[in-house]
Amino acid sequence: MTAAIKVRDLIVILGGRRILHGLTFAVPSGQVTGLLGPSGCGKTTLMRCVVGAQQINSGEIRILGMAAGAAALRHRVGYVTQAFSIYTDLSARDNVRYFAAVYGTSRAAADQALADVALADRADQKVSTLSGGERARVSLACALLAGPELLVLDEPTVGLDPVLRHDLWARFHALAASGTTLFVSSHVMDEASRCDRLLLMRDGRLIADDTPQALRTATGTADLEEAFLRLIQRAAAGDLTTYPHAPPSEMADQQVTR
Repeated sequence: MTAAIKVRDLIVILGGRRILHGLTFAVPSGQVTGLLGPSGCGKTTLMRCVVGAQQINSGEIRILGMAAGAAALRHRVGYVTQAFSIYTDLSARDNVRYFAAVYGTSRAAADQALADVALADRADQKVSTLSGGERARVSLACALLAGPELLVLDEPTVGLDPVLRHDLWARFHALAASGTTLFVSSHVMDEASRCDRLLLMRDGRLIADDTPQALRTATGTADLEEAFLRLIQRAAAGDLTTYPHAPPSEMADQQVTR
């Protein structure tokens, strides 16, 4: 299976503090890969590296076969940040139609994008009057208009009720089925089971990279949150075989820093 994202020995230092510790991993094409871990573990920094918005200190990142941040990737990669990149003084419809014009797509496509994120009935409301979850969905609709091959989503379901979260994850899997690769971060462990593959992070390091079912099997528990805790406990105990699929460079980095 081809990889949409390839990261090798990635190190990022901010303010004199190492944020990412030599990460090495690959994200398969046409799947939903979840990046899970507690707040402050480096998820957003990693996603900024993937889209070329974060300067790195060393390592290599290849996105769709090119260096991260390459100009040729601008219309092939969609990025939805935690900070909404939309205009609050415009309506939801005007925001999406504006981005449709930028991407060279039609007004009909813009209206369909709003419908896809269940906002057709809020289309004429100013964004300033929408809830946080609704603003997040407007941002997602704008990103979908480009028809990206890779969609990077930084905690897209924060603040959403369970029904909307369910609907958005269904949309993510429909996009993956059509060939789009999704790289989705979350600190909510119950979303882990919705992913095809998982990267589990803690303190700027990967402690696991595998499918949800393989993680359950490797840790001897059906609960993914419990699986995450067991991996953390093994690492804290100095077990450098924390997880059989952890990248070699990650394990070496852990050994050096102990």
